[in-house]
Amino acid sequence: MSQVILTADNLTKHFPIRAGLIFDKQKALIKAVDGVSFQINESQTFGLVGESGCGKTTIAKLLLLLEPLTQGSIKFKGKALEGMSREELKEYKYAIQAVFQDPHSSLSPRMRAGNIIAEPMDIAGGYSRAERKERLEELLNIVGLAPEAMSMYPHEFSGGQRQRIAIARALSVSPKIIILDEPVSALDVSFQAQILNLLEEIQDKFGITYLTISHDLAVVEHIGDIIGVMYLGKLVELAPAGDLYAKSRHPYTRALLAAVPIPDPDIEVTQEILGGEVPSPLNPPSGCRFHPRCSHARKICAESEPDLTEIAAGHKVACHLEASGLSG
Repeated sequence: MSQVILTADNLTKHFPIRAGLIFDKQKALIKAVDGVSFQINESQTFGLVGESGCGKTTIAKLLLLLEPLTQGSIKFKGKALEGMSREELKEYKYAIQAVFQDPHSSLSPRMRAGNIIAEPMDIAGGYSRAERKERLEELLNIVGLAPEAMSMYPHEFSGGQRQRIAIARALSVSPKIIILDEPVSALDVSFQAQILNLLEEIQDKFGITYLTISHDLAVVEHIGDIIGVMYLGKLVELAPAGDLYAKSRHPYTRALLAAVPIPDPDIEVTQEILGGEVPSPLNPPSGCRFHPRCSHARKICAESEPDLTEIAAGHKVACHLEASGLSG
């Protein structure tokens, strides 16, 4: 049985809005992430989905230590980061790497591909020149690029090849976890399946754990094991991928799934169109944050914030009606 490798407990990130040139007073708070908890097992793919601005990428930055937590804790292999020694924290930073959305902007145009891939290795140290070259050739082979690619610049590659370089860079220090932030959204459709298949092959071979962030539910369905659906800084549904796609329980999840295009003109689709606008994280609605856009909302939805409640084995939902059995 696989072990839990990463635990997020009550992750909270609020960004202050300040006003005044002299006194710099706090005017308001942007509640980008507001009490999100989940755990990921070794060799598992955990998907985070939701509309732009729901807090997915902020969670990635918190896990990568690119932003400090406002509240909550992160545990790696059962140990909280705040309780780690300097060496243990250094180990964590190498153990968690990232592949970003746009390989054109995430790769330095002034560096050759070999130096881009080897940069994390050079920072970590401990490689002789011969070992560095051997590791580079190994990484290029893993991602399906020829050794000659080492001497080329990013502009000489296609978008799909640049993303392969980004994947090789993430693999260079043998991480345990890779965060995939919209890894194929900037690519042509012809390259998307190739990259997703490559990521699956790498996971099967090396047992790497993925946290995949996407607004595209079809992508997450392809590679995800557990899916978390976010809305306005909150997790509203959490379930095994098969359960979520077969029987989603939150109205927001159902609306997202209904909006996924079906490539068959003979199939009639009745979409559950969301009304209204996404509320501002500066002033989120009271109670359930989704209630102003929910066609099933009741009085309790505006008055009380629902807890993320387990309604079936491994399937959790933050919805008063689902938790009480009144939905539908």
